[in-house]
Amino acid sequence: MTIDDLTTAIGGTVIRPGDSDWESARRFHSGIGEPALIIRASTVDDVRGAVRYAAAERLDVLVRGGGHSAWGTVAGGLTIDISALDDISVEGTRVRVGGGAQWGAVAHTLSEHGLGISSGDTASVGVGGLTLGGGIGWMVRAWGLAADQLVGAQLVTSGGDVVEVTDASHPELMWALRGGGGNFGVVTRFDFEAHPLDRVVVAVLGVEGDARPVLRALRDVMTGAPRDLTVTYMDVPAMDPSAPAGATITAVWIGDDEDAARRALAPLFETPGLAEREFGVQSYPDILLETPEFDPERPMPGFVGGNTLLRELGDDAIERIVAFRQQNPASVAFLRSLGGAYADVAQADTPFPARDATWFAMAGAFDVPGMLDDAGRAAALAAWDAIEALGAGVYGNFTTSTDPSWAQRMYPAETMARLAAVKREWDPQNVFRRNHNIAPA
Repeated sequence: MTIDDLTTAIGGTVIRPGDSDWESARRFHSGIGEPALIIRASTVDDVRGAVRYAAAERLDVLVRGGGHSAWGTVAGGLTIDISALDDISVEGTRVRVGGGAQWGAVAHTLSEHGLGISSGDTASVGVGGLTLGGGIGWMVRAWGLAADQLVGAQLVTSGGDVVEVTDASHPELMWALRGGGGNFGVVTRFDFEAHPLDRVVVAVLGVEGDARPVLRALRDVMTGAPRDLTVTYMDVPAMDPSAPAGATITAVWIGDDEDAARRALAPLFETPGLAEREFGVQSYPDILLETPEFDPERPMPGFVGGNTLLRELGDDAIERIVAFRQQNPASVAFLRSLGGAYADVAQADTPFPARDATWFAMAGAFDVPGMLDDAGRAAALAAWDAIEALGAGVYGNFTTSTDPSWAQRMYPAETMARLAAVKREWDPQNVFRRNHNIAPA
């Protein structure tokens, strides 16, 4: 099949270098891509045609959903843009979401129906990438991962076929989609089981002075906290007027019971070094962050660090995380509480690692030219390695490396073997390899 044949065969748009919309089409959240071809799919059949063309031409494939993933290009390959497949429909508590939808649109639609799904923190994050990688969100302790709420999917296989996937029809493939990444096909629709949700209580506390005793207090509060409560600690440098420098704790409580939320957080309000900045009821869509538009004149900086899933937030982990931030002025440190519904899921029930983790940790120094030299990079990496050494697994959604070692770091050996068997059945030629790749067994 030639490109002209492909252009005639599909209803979407085939964009080549030199076309009038090439420059805009190849931009993504954090860069400018260099693919050989971009296909903007308008239907599932367009996706089928694109996949068949890529397989026939042996092109690397990148699937671009509607979100802000930094995985925005594959040099010399084919980008399949499914952002137009963004329909959202609700029937009872069952929600069907197109593979190109963003979580902000989903949250607003669900809010109209008094429903919610534990998703990401950002309105512009894509449903597809977040869910296939697991999805740690604001309701993770109440409802688990985004992937835990996934009950079905429509998938275009490496052969260009369309498969409806459920636990009943294809149990191993359904298992793999709950955290195994984009290794098994193009998911053009996600089916979720949503939860009743009217509004949430949000508390924001500013951290003043030494963060170590504050983090110890936060850990102790969350050890016995109701699963309605999920908290995040973030310490950032000054990045823009909407994100001032400093450390904050943000807490989200399911429902509008302000008294219950305040009781659960009471020890924090009494902790020296914490100041209440915000407390009240909000709609769930309103707590999702907005990200700025990509500016090609200011490319995204590099990042030296990583993420890990901690079984416990011990004093040594607290010390290393705080020290990392102090030693690297242009850096960020992040913690999200886990447990609750996240821990209810047996380890073997999804590919996602470390279901016994109680905290997710991330830290990284911004690798900006002129700010971080070779010695600084080495020191930051060593400091991060000391943190990751305390962890029990890696969350793939926070790294875009395609190094084969990443999948090995993410999944235990038994999980990897099972994923490789699913890969062999559904993508034996490894067409979908621009990801945390799992080679066919």
